[in-house]
Amino acid sequence: MSASSSTGAVPAIPVVPVVMAGGSGTRLWPLSRAGFPKQFLVLSGSTSLFQQAVSRLQGLADTKIAVEPPLVVGNEDHRFLVLDQMRELKCEPAAVLLEPMGRNTAPALTLAALQALEGGKDPVLVVTPADHIIPDEGAFTAAMRRAVMQAAGGAIAILGVKPTRPETGYGYIRTEGSAPEQRVVRFVEKPDAETAQRYIEAGGYSWNAGMFVLRASAWMAALERFRPDIAAACRAAFAARATDASFVRPGKAEFAAVPSESVDYAVMEKCPGVIDIRMQELDAGWNDLGAWDAVWQALPKDGAGNASVGDALVADSRNTLVHATSRLVSVVGLDDVVVVETPDAVLVASREKSQDVKTIVARLSKEQRGEQTLHRKVHRPWGWYDSIDNGPRHQVKRIMVKPGASLSLQMHHHRAEHWIVVSGTAEVTNGDKVIMLTENQSTYIPLGQVHRLRNPGKVPLEIIEVQSGSYLGEDDIVRFEDTYGRS
Repeated sequence: MSASSSTGAVPAIPVVPVVMAGGSGTRLWPLSRAGFPKQFLVLSGSTSLFQQAVSRLQGLADTKIAVEPPLVVGNEDHRFLVLDQMRELKCEPAAVLLEPMGRNTAPALTLAALQALEGGKDPVLVVTPADHIIPDEGAFTAAMRRAVMQAAGGAIAILGVKPTRPETGYGYIRTEGSAPEQRVVRFVEKPDAETAQRYIEAGGYSWNAGMFVLRASAWMAALERFRPDIAAACRAAFAARATDASFVRPGKAEFAAVPSESVDYAVMEKCPGVIDIRMQELDAGWNDLGAWDAVWQALPKDGAGNASVGDALVADSRNTLVHATSRLVSVVGLDDVVVVETPDAVLVASREKSQDVKTIVARLSKEQRGEQTLHRKVHRPWGWYDSIDNGPRHQVKRIMVKPGASLSLQMHHHRAEHWIVVSGTAEVTNGDKVIMLTENQSTYIPLGQVHRLRNPGKVPLEIIEVQSGSYLGEDDIVRFEDTYGRS
């Protein structure tokens, strides 16, 4: 990926994209949930926010920049979502670094830097969150390429978003000089409305979008200087890592001891006046989709300012968002309201108060309700299941198994199961027998019987599963063998 030495051309700068995919997206509940957070949702365009982030960074390659396979930092529970969505893009990651627990962005970036430095390399890291939208990819690519050139020369480069309003929900970057040589003077916290208005009027302030470009060694040197405790704890966790194909798991006990801190607090805010830190202005329609109000801002609207997704009818309403997932949603006479429908939960909120959805999620978590964690349709590494009906002693699921995939070899202490094939071919292990079932054929799995479902075909397998018994929870699974390393 470098220019030919015979021509005397300068080798291309090696760039490793680092996609931070560990967020929970609680403010976009009920669409975003702990088990399927917003970065993996399709909220704008035809691909997920995570896929858009990966694709944008691949587009940086040119004659001067060689883009290598990305590093993804994420949650253990989302590892197969990451792989599945990257494979849809036909992009294999260099590694997926799995945090055993959340420790904020500074430790996440440190894991990526340590991985990138393996084998004596020192690439430029292009670090971006996985859950933003940037409509003008040409402007993004141009700004990011300039930042790569600055980072290759030893500076830390940060992208600052040109503000379009006095926003109180973002931190700001204060700079001096004119583009493209803007020097970062200081970082400022989220301001109140009056202060934000003053920033806009004064000029020289940009929104902090959390996108950084720097060499892996430059990050480690800055972290050692300002937060040696984080650097040492991350090194210990990385040294205790286990590797399974593209998955890299830091030592769990060692990572638990890592202080939780953001990139900004740990390093960036301490750099001005000490370390060369520059800013590239980004004017590309950036939106972090931090709440439903931000989603409304990003979507196309009718003449009354209403935005809708899915099967929605809107009448006599203004500046309202309706997001329908599974059925017709109709609203009449609503102004500045958000309505979000999913098969098992509905949100109705004032757009102005959409940030406060997190309080509902906190209550769901405190009450240990499943709607905080999982959708009715639950994605698994082998496919998905949708719980379409349930009662005191029964549950009905629609199950899809990907071609070539299989569920674990398992048993249940408290339930029996009936399986009916809707489409595709099923290979069923039922005790000591292995049978093949096709469309409209069925089988019965008695309580306590060891069993497995596999799709040996080349098209998705769909079945209806009817469970009956005294307890139907997902924790009534005893696994004997599992392709995906689950206990």
